[in-house]
Amino acid sequence: MSRVEFVEERCKGCLLCVEACPQEIIVQSERFNQQGYKVAEVPKAKMEQCIGCASCAEVCPDFVISVFRTQKAKPAAKGAKKEGGNG
Repeated sequence: MSRVEFVEERCKGCLLCVEACPQEIIVQSERFNQQGYKVAEVPKAKMEQCIGCASCAEVCPDFVISVFRTQKAKPAAKGAKKEGGNG
């Protein structure tokens, strides 16, 4: 599962990220930051739908968004020696 984090104090509520998200999981929050803007967010219930594409971060003019991708474990290569073995 990937996740998205917003630095809410830098968000100006332009909502370009909402338009860019292919999963349509980013919404305008009911919260206001200290500048008086309604900030963007991904509700916790929808975070698991994030595919980590970073389209939202790419369009954000204020560098508000960070995307963290979860990497899947790679299967061991066939014939690879295991460490600690006899041989």
